Amino acid sequence: MNPYKGLGQNAFWATGVAKHNMFDIGGLWDPKFAIDKADRVATFGSCFAQHIGKALAANGYNWCNTEMAPDGLSAANAAKFNYGVFTARTGNIYTVSLLRQWTEWASRTKKAPEEVWEKDGRFYDPFRPNIEPDGFASHREMLTSRAVAIESFRTALTTCDVFVFTLGLTESWFHASEGHEYPMCPGTVAGEFDASQHRFVNQDYGFIREALVETVHMMRLLNPSLRFLFTVSPVPLTATMSGRHVLVATMESKSILRAVAGSVARELEFADYFPSYEIINATPFRGTFFEANQRNVNHAGVAHVMSQFFACLNAKFPVVDERDESSAVSSRGEDKPLERRPRLSREERKLARRQRRAEGGGKNEVCEEELLEAFAK
Repeated sequence: MNPYKGLGQNAFWATGVAKHNMFDIGGLWDPKFAIDKADRVATFGSCFAQHIGKALAANGYNWCNTEMAPDGLSAANAAKFNYGVFTARTGNIYTVSLLRQWTEWASRTKKAPEEVWEKDGRFYDPFRPNIEPDGFASHREMLTSRAVAIESFRTALTTCDVFVFTLGLTESWFHASEGHEYPMCPGTVAGEFDASQHRFVNQDYGFIREALVETVHMMRLLNPSLRFLFTVSPVPLTATMSGRHVLVATMESKSILRAVAGSVARELEFADYFPSYEIINATPFRGTFFEANQRNVNHAGVAHVMSQFFACLNAKFPVVDERDESSAVSSRGEDKPLERRPRLSREERKLARRQRRAEGGGKNEVCEEELLEAFAK
């Protein structure tokens, strides 16, 4: 007798993976806690986080939007000006240290710099460089908009029940003397690069882990009941400053982020990890879920990730619609637990259709990092 003999089929590659069609590989997540449809869920992070928020909203979950588009703004213009992309209008938060920086501003332990980038009479926010595609009309307007975003981020921290964060990058850019971090290298989306003031940092495991733990505890000071769900973006780097081939740099970066997310989720009882990165990138899926550029995740990939999310969540914590509650109670009796709902392929097909409608039928995620492609020779 040895301990391996008592393990289930999912513990072995042959029975858990190799003997299945890739679409039948299930049970990839064992959720720590329930996410009820009444729970207020915030989503932030890199580009892939945008899909999670849309899928939650499309499937009846209480996705939280704390910075609504102005009244009268059309849906097309709301998307153009980055409303409804994340819970607040922060733009992409690619690194954990950027998340910490936003949390420091929101908790009022640090003040956001008044730095501004100007080009052709328009003003750009260094910390949300693509939030207004044509820039702001004045420095004051830009600072006012940023202040609204910070307060909206604070509202998300203080009022939401679950905070979903997608870790995206290890490569980052800092102001050398002031210490603040930019989401993009100055001079790419906007601003001007100054080698004496702008410093590249490829963050390592220890730095990122410390930043994540510190950030989580800072958020819990504002909201002691806040729970966290971490994911890692499956989207490869557009470009790298590491000096390595971009493929090697991508694998190193994602490996570090995955290790950090898993370690912190294991350590903290109020934090969990969902394997979106693995579902897209693992070998059994054979690159099926990428577009032709081998970088962007296609609609089938997003739908498959979210079908796994809802299937695993509902298997462990079954969701019952209120209109079905009375009939369910009368049929099972008050003292009997609800049976787990089966994961039906028909339901998965419905999910894919809802996801496609939520995504608007095309690639519409906002990803400043993709603009680096313009600098390829």
